[in-house]
Amino acid sequence: MKYSFPVLLCALSCTYVLAEQSTDLVTDNTFTQGVEGPAFYKNHLYAVNFAQQGTIGKVDNAGNTQLFVKLPNDSVGNGLQFDAQGNLYVADYVNHNVLKVAADTKQISVFAHNSAMNQPNDIAITKRGALFASDPNWANSSGQLWRINADGQTVLLENKMGTTNGVAVNNDNTKLYVNESVQRNIWQYDLDSDLNISNKQLLISFDEHGMDGMRVDNQGNIFVARYGAGVILKISPAGKVLHTYTLKGQHPTNVAFNEEQTKLYVTMQKRGAIEVLAL
Repeated sequence: MKYSFPVLLCALSCTYVLAEQSTDLVTDNTFTQGVEGPAFYKNHLYAVNFAQQGTIGKVDNAGNTQLFVKLPNDSVGNGLQFDAQGNLYVADYVNHNVLKVAADTKQISVFAHNSAMNQPNDIAITKRGALFASDPNWANSSGQLWRINADGQTVLLENKMGTTNGVAVNNDNTKLYVNESVQRNIWQYDLDSDLNISNKQLLISFDEHGMDGMRVDNQGNIFVARYGAGVILKISPAGKVLHTYTLKGQHPTNVAFNEEQTKLYVTMQKRGAIEVLAL
């Protein structure tokens, strides 16, 4: 599901300020090369494909790991998100579902399914429990964008996009960000009170390297994984690169904050590892 590109160049005017390099939370091959979808909840980090495909692993602050769940029906997860009640949502790209892992029982059910989906990839969650899902078609470098309401109803917001991948919402749920990996664009949308999109604008674009997962901090800055470049960029809501965080590996797939947003966890595809940055 991923890709590789050569050298990092920014198509717009960017200032790169290098930060301290990351350290390992878990080391090589703890996860498979399908490691993705980090999500932080109650002092633990969760990520997909722990030790083998089709699983979700749980990691404490000291880097100790354990199996959280194994997904049924040969499902393989990608993006993860927790709601306020502790239910875990999983983008299952194999069976074209969004799964729900119940907080109290770990029972796994199909939360949303639509046969028009290519393969749900990354997901973002809103305060009211609605999700946004990127839906790439890697074969033809296209993609779609979905909203999945809190009752599991799916709403196609946009099709005929580029290869949609990373997706994120800001803290007050007034902005939505979606990137296109192959086309190397990040788009910004306005969200109304019903979570409908409008006013689509190009936030930033790049000449080289793909993009993967994204998160937005409490100040509205966007953190994006630059696949193949070995960096995480911090981008302002105005589209200016504020900081470049260097990684040990070259192939970050996704990012997640701890609850205080003092650390950023990064899943690393080729390493099967998780790196951590102090912010």
